[in-house]
Amino acid sequence: MSSTRLSGVGVSSGRASGPVVRVAEPLGEPPAGPAPSDPAAEAARIEPAAAKVADNLFARAAKAEGEAKAVLETTAAMAADPSLLSQAAKLVESDNLPAARAVHQAAAGFIKALEAAGGYMAERARDVQDVRDRLVAELLGLPAPGVPELASPSVLVARDLAPADTAGLDPAKVLALVTEEGGPTSHTAILARSLGIPAVVAVRGLLAADVAALEVDGTTGEVVESDGTVRAADTGAKVEWNGVGVLRDGLRVKVVGNVGSPADATAAAERGAEGVGLFRTEFCFLSASTEPTVEEQRAAYAAVLKPFAGKPVVVRTLDAGADKPLSFLDPEPEPNPALGVRGLRVAVDRPEVLDRQLAAIALAAVDSGAEVSVMAPMVATAAEAAWFVSRARAAGIARAGVMIEIPAAALTAREILAEVDFVSLGTNDLAQYVFAADRQVGAVAALNDPWQPALLRLIALVGEAGTQTGKPVGVCGEAAADPLLATVLVGLGVTSLSMNHTSLAAVGAKLAETSFDVCQLAARSALNAHDPAAARLAARAPH
Repeated sequence: MSSTRLSGVGVSSGRASGPVVRVAEPLGEPPAGPAPSDPAAEAARIEPAAAKVADNLFARAAKAEGEAKAVLETTAAMAADPSLLSQAAKLVESDNLPAARAVHQAAAGFIKALEAAGGYMAERARDVQDVRDRLVAELLGLPAPGVPELASPSVLVARDLAPADTAGLDPAKVLALVTEEGGPTSHTAILARSLGIPAVVAVRGLLAADVAALEVDGTTGEVVESDGTVRAADTGAKVEWNGVGVLRDGLRVKVVGNVGSPADATAAAERGAEGVGLFRTEFCFLSASTEPTVEEQRAAYAAVLKPFAGKPVVVRTLDAGADKPLSFLDPEPEPNPALGVRGLRVAVDRPEVLDRQLAAIALAAVDSGAEVSVMAPMVATAAEAAWFVSRARAAGIARAGVMIEIPAAALTAREILAEVDFVSLGTNDLAQYVFAADRQVGAVAALNDPWQPALLRLIALVGEAGTQTGKPVGVCGEAAADPLLATVLVGLGVTSLSMNHTSLAAVGAKLAETSFDVCQLAARSALNAHDPAAARLAARAPH
């Protein structure tokens, strides 16, 4: 037979093959009519429907553990979010809409706000879409969207997978995941890794391919039509790590967590994180109609810092953009917000907001006992870095750094390091700016592959500057979560790796079995490769 061969971005390693089961497309937009005869009664249907959806998700969470449990609980809580439900109920009564349509329209506002926020927050828009579709299905009396019951081991094929669907997968039945959309930092990628399921995302042309069986390589990103033979991935023995980031020859490389909530911090601490390399503070601001007070911020930050008393935590200051729903910032409309006033640029316009946040962080550090540093997002020049450090020092925070996520900052890393105590590479944003490729768009996801040689060469510049100045260089993008790539990053001069808690043990264990000279050889080999696949292959050879 003529074999179909496709390619995407491998996000969870391993190879498996078997028959294809397609996940149904998400529900379409519900009709705006007919208008309800009793709007009050129609609006009253929304809350019980949401309670039923939430109860179902909480029941599934009770049977899960780890990352899957956390995702299901988060989705369940989102389904019962009073702000979403009240806004939908108001739309029923004010616009005379059916309940399902009102929920769909209310959710659209939340989704738009998250997508506009960019980065990590934009990735959470998929969670809201999932909740929306479950609520709409319940109100219309339709089956809940999602993965069908699998009778036998299968390769799941979908346009995209909702986080709650991925979290509920049975690794004994799901041989591999393949999606047409998504990217390296999506929930599908993170959860597939935690479950040990090979996965490939951003496979263009996937849904148009009429194939009954596939062989999936989650390492290379290749997806090939197969004869239907079932072959499960060899996930190997459970990874053991002693919780200390150190190479085989004794070189210390900190293995730390990325967190954005108290639940994230607890999970990272339980998985052995040596500290936190990226504490995202946006959770404290995103749904606020007015700026949270210093005391409100202090309490919120302390709850995240508490599990890391006595350990290092790097707190990133507000990564807001002119298109974020932060009304108290009074943003001006922009034609291209990704290139506009976001991150530190907002703080330069409104320094009093930054000063209040820094004051709250300093107080929360005392409350929690954590060893707190701060860093600024979206820094482009050494002058910007120096300005931020001066504000941090004035707030009583002794250690301050910046994120390297704009190519200009990578190219002037030596000058920036002269002004700061450390830098941290945000590889997700750095990749999308290097390749002019929105990380939320599946059609260009391959350009955001963290193994891209152009990205690695920029990282090498920063690593070299760190070595020359004797200052730490961290990575807090999703690149740090790949054990093989982690060794390459260390070879490029990176001194700490920060990641989602599900990847800590695998990365820590890989470092423990690898010496620095092997890391350097793998790094040189990857740098000289001509594409991501060749870089992966070249990096594997020295191990």
